[in-house]
Amino acid sequence: MGIVKIDDTLHEDLRRASGVMCRSINAQAEYWIKIGMLAEANPTLTFPEIIRRQMEAAALPAGVVPLLSGGTTP
Repeated sequence: MGIVKIDDTLHEDLRRASGVMCRSINAQAEYWIKIGMLAEANPTLTFPEIIRRQMEAAALPAGVVPLLSGGTTP
């Protein structure tokens, strides 16, 4: 594990996003970094496509992630 120095504004954005997403600040930073790396490596994919592929790679069946309304994803 290493230390990464980031701008104070970005750190504040991480702090706020981590609270909303129920992640630690470090976990939120790791998530943003991973998604950013995947987006750069796959510029033709949309965010939902990246997430779907990551869920498939983790062997999670379609529809396992509940929506706020209590339903499941299509």
